Amino acid sequence: MATITKRSEDYSKWYQELVIKAGLAEPSEVRGCMIIKPYGFAIWEKIQAYLDRRFKETGHQNAYFPIFIPKSFFSKEAEHVEGFAKEAAVVTHYRLKNSPDGKGVIVDPEAKLEEEYIVRPTSETIIWNTYRNWIQSYRDLPILINQWANVVRWEMRTRLFLRTSEFLWQEGHTAHETADEALAEARQMLEVYREFAENLLAVPVIAGSKSPSERFAGAIETFTIEGLMQDGKALQMGTSHFLGQNFAKAFDVKFLNRDGKQEYVWATSWGVSTRLIGALIMTHSDDNGLVLPPKIAPLQVVIVPIYKKTEQLEQITEYVQPIIKGLRAKGITVKFDNDNNKTPGWKFNEYELKGVPVRIAVGPRDMKGRSVEIARRDTLEKKTYPVDNVAEIVDNLLVQIQNDIFQRALDYRQKHTYYVDSWEEFKQRIEEGGFVLAHWDGTDETEARIKELTKATIRVLPVEEIKEQGKDLLTGKLSERRVVFARAY
Repeated sequence: MATITKRSEDYSKWYQELVIKAGLAEPSEVRGCMIIKPYGFAIWEKIQAYLDRRFKETGHQNAYFPIFIPKSFFSKEAEHVEGFAKEAAVVTHYRLKNSPDGKGVIVDPEAKLEEEYIVRPTSETIIWNTYRNWIQSYRDLPILINQWANVVRWEMRTRLFLRTSEFLWQEGHTAHETADEALAEARQMLEVYREFAENLLAVPVIAGSKSPSERFAGAIETFTIEGLMQDGKALQMGTSHFLGQNFAKAFDVKFLNRDGKQEYVWATSWGVSTRLIGALIMTHSDDNGLVLPPKIAPLQVVIVPIYKKTEQLEQITEYVQPIIKGLRAKGITVKFDNDNNKTPGWKFNEYELKGVPVRIAVGPRDMKGRSVEIARRDTLEKKTYPVDNVAEIVDNLLVQIQNDIFQRALDYRQKHTYYVDSWEEFKQRIEEGGFVLAHWDGTDETEARIKELTKATIRVLPVEEIKEQGKDLLTGKLSERRVVFARAY
C-alpha cells in the first residue's frame, strides 16, 4: 500500500509524493516537463469542460494559433519581451542529419532559419499581428477569442503542476471598441474565474488587482484570484489583463470608429492553467492522500465488494446493480471494483489515496440486512444506510461534501488572515504563513524592500477595498488602504 510523507514533516515532499503516487503526473525525460497521467488529465478535462461552457455563455469562441512566434514580434512590445526573455525557448534550425562518425545525429548547420522562432510562452504577439488583418471598422468589434493550448516557459526550478517548463492552459484574447468595454471584459472574466474556483474547486479566493510591479508584461492593469494553501503560502490561480492599446499600437491594429476616425483597438487577455490542479491538491488534501471536491472528482463513488467466495461476489454484483443504475440516473460517476486480484483493504487505501469522495462497501452481512456501508473521504466517517435510498442519500451527501470542503478551506483562510500594523508583527506573521493585510505607501521601492527583507510580495489589492487611513509599516508614510501580503509559489 502506498504511503506518503506527512505534511507536518516535509510539505514539499508530501506534495511531490502525492502527485506521483495518486497517479496524477510524473516527471518526464525532458527537463522541467511533466507527463500528465489519465487520472490527472481527467481532472483537467473537468476544468476544461466547465470553463469552456462558461466562456461560450459569455460570448467567446475557440480558435487556435501557431505555437511558433517570429522573434521579431516580441521586439515590438518592449515590456512584453522583457517579461518573457529569460524564459524563452528559441528554435534556430529546422533539420537534423547523421553525424560524421555515424553514431548519432547533429543539427544541420545549413538548415538555419532566416528568422528564429520563439516557442509560445503566451500568444499576445502573434494574435495581435493576426487581428490587424481581421479588424478594419468598429463593425468588426468586439472579437472574443479563446484558445486551449500548451505553452513553454523555460523554468529553472520546477514542481509538478505548479511550475513546469511546458504546461497546458487556456488563453483568452479579446479586442474592443472602447477602454470601458475592455475593462468590463477583463473584470467579467475575473468573476468567471472566481466563481469557478469557489464553485467547482471549492477553493476560496480573494479577487482584486495586482500592484504595478506584479502586473503581466505589457498590461495596464492585471486582475487576479489568489488562494491560500495549507502551508500558509499564496498561489496565483488565474489572471485577467486590461492591455489598453499597447499591443494594438505595437502591431498597428486600428479601426474606423463611429465618427469616421482611425483609432487603436483596446485589448484584454486572460488565462488559467494546469497549476489549478496543484491548487486543488494543496488546498484540500491530507496525509492519507487526495481530497477531491465531488464536482471535480473524475470518479465520485466507488463500490467495493467484500467477499471470500466467488459465489458471494456474484451475489454482491447482482445486489449493487440497482444502486449503480440509480446513481448513474442522477449523473453520478460510479465504479464497481470487482477486481479479484486486489484485497478490499488495498482498494480502500487506493481510493482514499486518489480522493474518491464516497466509498460504498458491500458484504454478505450488508446484503442480509438490506444495507450498505458508506464512507466519506473528506472526514473518513462511515455509516450504514438502507439500500433502498442509496442513490438519494449519496446525491445529497456529495452536495454536503462539496460545501463542507469549501467551508473548511474558508475557515483555514480566515484563521490565517491577519491585520497587522507593526513591522515586527509583520515579519513574524509572514514567517508563520498566511495572508497579512497591511498598509502600503504605494511605491515600487517600498514593495521591493519588503520583498527583499521578508520574501513576501503584494499578492492582491482586493476588489472589496479595505480603505482606511494608516501608515506604511516599513516607511511610516501615509496609506489609504490595506493590501494582501504573503509568501507565494
